[in-house]
Amino acid sequence: MNQEFKQKYLDKYYKAKQKGVKFFPDIIYKDMIVSFGLFLLLLGLATFVGVANEPKADPSDSSYIPRPEWYFLFLFQMLKYFPGNLEWIGTTVIPGVAVLLLFLLPFVDRNPYRHWSKRKVAISVMSVVVAGIVGLTMLAAVTTPPQTEAAPLATSLSEQIALGQDTYSIQCVECHGADGEGGEIIGVEGLEGVVLKPINDQDVMYTFTDETLYNVVNFGQPAQGMPPFGKAYGGELGPGEIEALVAFMRYTWDDRAELPPEAEQRAAPPALAENEVPSYEVHIAPLVKRYCISCHRPGKKNNNYLMQSYAEVMTSGDHAPNVVAGDLGSNLIRMLHREEIEAGGPMPPTRALKPELIAIFERWVLGGAPETAEQAAQLAAPALPPPAETLQVSPVITITLTAPVTSPLPVTATLTVTVTP
Repeated sequence: MNQEFKQKYLDKYYKAKQKGVKFFPDIIYKDMIVSFGLFLLLLGLATFVGVANEPKADPSDSSYIPRPEWYFLFLFQMLKYFPGNLEWIGTTVIPGVAVLLLFLLPFVDRNPYRHWSKRKVAISVMSVVVAGIVGLTMLAAVTTPPQTEAAPLATSLSEQIALGQDTYSIQCVECHGADGEGGEIIGVEGLEGVVLKPINDQDVMYTFTDETLYNVVNFGQPAQGMPPFGKAYGGELGPGEIEALVAFMRYTWDDRAELPPEAEQRAAPPALAENEVPSYEVHIAPLVKRYCISCHRPGKKNNNYLMQSYAEVMTSGDHAPNVVAGDLGSNLIRMLHREEIEAGGPMPPTRALKPELIAIFERWVLGGAPETAEQAAQLAAPALPPPAETLQVSPVITITLTAPVTSPLPVTATLTVTVTP
């Protein structure tokens, strides 16, 4: 910079300084305007774009594809060009050189002019850098494979309890019972005949903290035959699912915890109007999920009778069909009535369903076993046969026959007829 140019610049600087701009209110006002604009921008992004509602981080989940924030995507993409032993170049050398150049910029760029037209070299270099960052960011967004579908994330306590109930129904019912009542284990390899204590009473709920329940589910109790369920130990459940399971146990079985009304409504058996035909999707599926699916899924001892969908309930199994529309002699109904038949034993194996729940299954079968609520709405409710104990019959009828007096031999005959209701 020559002396003449330097003097002109200093004169211009002093004139501007004497004119001046007040910090208050001028600069404060400008800062407020910019801050308010940024606030509106963030508010709009939060309202219309939002943040991905993902489950808790799980170090044991190898299917998770890590992604940095969008402003680091270009570095994420650049690492793909330095695989294996060259990775240190992309992670250390290139970013380090870029940061160093920023520190050295005042010493490298000695151009005294500020107008863009007189700083073509600097503008060109920066344009190439920005274009490279934008290009790498777009490549990262396009080429990175989509994230695998994660388990639904509960956003409220009621949803967390509902997720926990579904998890319990699948993972725990076959050993601990649908309501945590325990009892003798039937049909579980390695645990056949083992009698478990209830887990729904005060002995457990009052003495086990949430952390203890979490650890029991996560790590299991191998010495007592309970396998680990946490993914970190070879199980199927992530941290969020175990937390939901603990919430379900706490708010359902601990009488000190108040179950939210929404969760209580979800936990109640599906309501059925007097003349309504049950449907699979509304009435039967929740009961199957809660009482049956823990055993009737792949990998379990169940005569290949799976109950994860309507089609499986109607057609699967070694003795299919186990449900015949209109026939109360169907295998499923007989097993719900605790009969031991070729298709299987009593269902559920540990404890009978309540009569009102069995009545829902019976009405569904008699009504034609419809799948959807729309199909059920087109059908008339069938009349269920009255229970046997309501039939008014005399179990034994005695008939006495006496021969006439004129008979040479006094003969009396008694005929007994037994009537079975």
